[in-house]
Amino acid sequence: MTARAAKSDPSGARSPDKRDSYAHRTLGFGVPATSNPHHFVVRIPRGNAAAVLICEHLGMGSETAREQVIDRVLLERHRWTAIRAEVQRAFNARLKEHDLAPGAWKIGDTPVDRLLGKELCVLAWGVERLDPDKIGVAIRNWLALRPEERWWLFGMTAVATGGIQDADKGWRVALRYALGDVAQNAVQRFRTLSAKPDPQDPQTLPLFDD
Repeated sequence: MTARAAKSDPSGARSPDKRDSYAHRTLGFGVPATSNPHHFVVRIPRGNAAAVLICEHLGMGSETAREQVIDRVLLERHRWTAIRAEVQRAFNARLKEHDLAPGAWKIGDTPVDRLLGKELCVLAWGVERLDPDKIGVAIRNWLALRPEERWWLFGMTAVATGGIQDADKGWRVALRYALGDVAQNAVQRFRTLSAKPDPQDPQTLPLFDD
C-alpha cells in the first residue's frame, strides 16, 4: 500500500492525507487513474425521468476507434433507482477489501472498473424488462452469485446479445428469468453451468490491479 502522506493543519501538527492512504489512485468505482483503461461508464442524466445508460469503454484494448465504446443497456430510471443503492454498497465493500477508495453515483458519467462493470451489466440486463415487483428478488439473487459467476454470465450474454437493442433475445431473457422470476435456488443452477475458473484467465486474476 502507498505510504501515507502527511500535511500540516493550522496548529502545525502533521496529519495523514486520506487520499494517499489507498493502494493506488482510482476514479469512480475502482477505475485506475491511468491513460485510457478498459472500464465501464454509467451515464445518469439530470432530472428524475431520463433513462440511465451503461456502456463499455474498451480503451487501449480496442482495435479501432469505432469499437472503443459499446452501449450495453439503457435502463429506465425507476429500475436504476431500485438497484443503485445495493450495487453501490456491494461494490464499495469489494473496493475496501483491496484498499481502494469508495465510489458514489453522480449526475453525469461515473466510471466503473471493468470487472465490476460486467457484474453491473448482469444485474441491469436481468431487471431491464422485469416486473418491478420482482426487482428485489433479482437483487438478492445477484448478490448471492460469486464475482466469477457474474463475469461468466456477462461473457455468455455479451457474445451474441450484449447490445442495447437485445433485451428480448437469448441470454438476456435467460438472465431475466434466472434472477427475477425464480427463487434463489436458481443461483445453484447457474453454478452447475459455469465451469471452474481457470487461474490463468486474466479475468480471474486479483481484482483492481494497478
